[in-house]
Amino acid sequence: MDPVVVGISGASGSVLAQTAIDTLLRHDIPVIATCSSAARMVWQEEMDEQFASVVARWQENPHFTYCPIGDLKSPIASGSIPTSGMVVIPCSTGTVAAIAQGISTNLLQRAAEVCIKEQRRLVLIPRETPLSAIHLENMLKLARLGVMIIPPEPAFYLRPRTIQDITDYLVAKTLNAFGIQDVMGDGLRYQRTTD
Repeated sequence: MDPVVVGISGASGSVLAQTAIDTLLRHDIPVIATCSSAARMVWQEEMDEQFASVVARWQENPHFTYCPIGDLKSPIASGSIPTSGMVVIPCSTGTVAAIAQGISTNLLQRAAEVCIKEQRRLVLIPRETPLSAIHLENMLKLARLGVMIIPPEPAFYLRPRTIQDITDYLVAKTLNAFGIQDVMGDGLRYQRTTD
């Protein structure tokens, strides 16, 4: 399988990015990741493991490549290397706006632009609430271009009991958008349980 590009932007939900990358690597699916400066700050607030430590751990896997956010010479800044597409998880509304307007001031935005122009799968996990009309218009513009928008909303009918249950469900939905299924294993077995 061609690599999945994972962009991490400065929105709440760092655990979603960590779980997505961990899951892809656990199943030997290549990952090329990039992370904004704001995302690193959010990561520090939300996660127990420092971002540099988790990147070092991921880099032990031969299927993982990390590209700094300012590296516009990175292979993912061009359509010349094949990828399975890109997910921005979590995706700030500022990043949604930049992608919707074709603004590429960093590698994450450029990689998303490449997916649109090459007609590759682009999945955004937007994280903001409430959503303004501007946010919704930007998402609508992208959806009309074929971008998949997956808001990180829990499936309460599955009766999740922990944050990890919710995270596993959302990551499974995200990876399903790439045709990757049945990767969460026991993580989704809490479905339809009764009290």
